[in-house]
Amino acid sequence: MALNLSSRHELVRQSEIRNMSVECDRMGGINLSQGISDLAVPKCVMMAAQKAIEGGYNSYTHFSGLEELRKAIAEKQKKYTGMDIDPENEIVVSAGSTGAFYCACLALLNPGDEVILFEPYYGYHKTTLVAAGAVPVYVRLSPPEWTFTDESLESVVSGKTRGILINTPANPSGKVFSKEELDRIAEFASNYDLFVFTDEIYEHFLYDGKEHIAPATIPGMRERTITISGLSKTFSITGWRIGYSICDPKWSRSIGYFNDLIYVCAPSPLQMGVAKGLIDLDKDFYQHISQQFQRKRDMVCNSLREANLNPFVPEGAYYILADISRIPGKSSNERCLYILREIGVASVPGSAFYHDKSGEKLARFCFAKEDYVLSEACTRLKSLK
Repeated sequence: MALNLSSRHELVRQSEIRNMSVECDRMGGINLSQGISDLAVPKCVMMAAQKAIEGGYNSYTHFSGLEELRKAIAEKQKKYTGMDIDPENEIVVSAGSTGAFYCACLALLNPGDEVILFEPYYGYHKTTLVAAGAVPVYVRLSPPEWTFTDESLESVVSGKTRGILINTPANPSGKVFSKEELDRIAEFASNYDLFVFTDEIYEHFLYDGKEHIAPATIPGMRERTITISGLSKTFSITGWRIGYSICDPKWSRSIGYFNDLIYVCAPSPLQMGVAKGLIDLDKDFYQHISQQFQRKRDMVCNSLREANLNPFVPEGAYYILADISRIPGKSSNERCLYILREIGVASVPGSAFYHDKSGEKLARFCFAKEDYVLSEACTRLKSLK
């Protein structure tokens, strides 16, 4: 019998985000595709990680993470969301928020279970579900406010529906789910007894006075919600891979066991660095993030308008979806490659965020860059006129 790849290999391919980053590097362009912040890491975070290495935090940790970090996460949740979290039994630190989500899927979903994704979706959410044997089904968000209807939710429910995923603030749309929308989702989840998976990694990237509401704080949501977040974006440490899940102890133990199996633990000294940041950095730090990134958002949106690439102005996160239909090409991939070839600015094809052809006229631009990089990118974008 010939040796072959597993049947699941077809389900997992390199993402369009990575593809465009590779192409951008090859051409020496400005990478506004991949969600990597090149801003400075907070000094207290770096120094604490270095001190931890020197102090011997170089071995395995408990599979749910260091006690110092779990306590810091619980304290931050209490301060910013009002949630009372038991750091001993309700938190699992994992290899980034992506790792936390994968472990939650393995622990809570059976092969064939369906999970509702709001579309446009983050591609890793879809691929993670598929890799875990689950089946994503889609509810379309309608621009420019990226709204949904109760009827659209009801239309996708089946006897196999097991969960729903809320990404707020959302990648790629920048949507921040309102209290009214979360109330509707809570009623829906309760009616059909669904798990609610969240991705709140961009919780501190908020613009125009928008407020992040943790879905688990909505009445009736605490027990069924798997809150997932991390510090990759907030502290500009995407390579450290420190994320976490928060949930009822009925679910956390199994999630922790899968975390142990797949990742063993998140890097020990880096956990200590993150813990220090959570303890030392106050609301002024998080408010500065929103102010700083709103200015960056406006800079790129204005340049896209001047280039006649209509942007959908995000309420949160650090991405902009824009209409690139006037750019030559038959698909979003061809149009994004045209932009990269012509002006040396990389973006992500909109097809990466839809399960059908609906994203072919869109592209996502990341604005988590130093001002001088964004300024040059904006100058190049405006030249597309």
